[in-house]
Amino acid sequence: QVQFVESGGGLVQPGGSLRLSCAASGSSFSSSVMGWYRQAPGKQREFVASITDGGLTTYGVPVKGRFTVYKDNAKNTFDLQMNTLQPEDTAVYFCNDLQNVARGHWGQGTQVTVSS
Repeated sequence: QVQFVESGGGLVQPGGSLRLSCAASGSSFSSSVMGWYRQAPGKQREFVASITDGGLTTYGVPVKGRFTVYKDNAKNTFDLQMNTLQPEDTAVYFCNDLQNVARGHWGQGTQVTVSS
């Protein structure tokens, strides 16, 4: 089952910032690892960033130094702060846990468009 709902996407100019949010649907976050992924038109879904229950973060090379992930179990939110956005960041962004990634279960995602 898909437990997570993404929001916060939109249109932003190059160099701008945007914060995406991931909310639990019908339950609290229970996985020790939560991740953000993205998929551009005609391309494979790729890893963006992740965070463990203990706060250890990992970032994909294209976003390292520009994106930051945050997790709040009490509020059932998992956010992605995106800074200095570039046109190549344009994609549908998804949040997920490892169990659902392994099963191929994904939510609807939220569209991020970086354009002048």
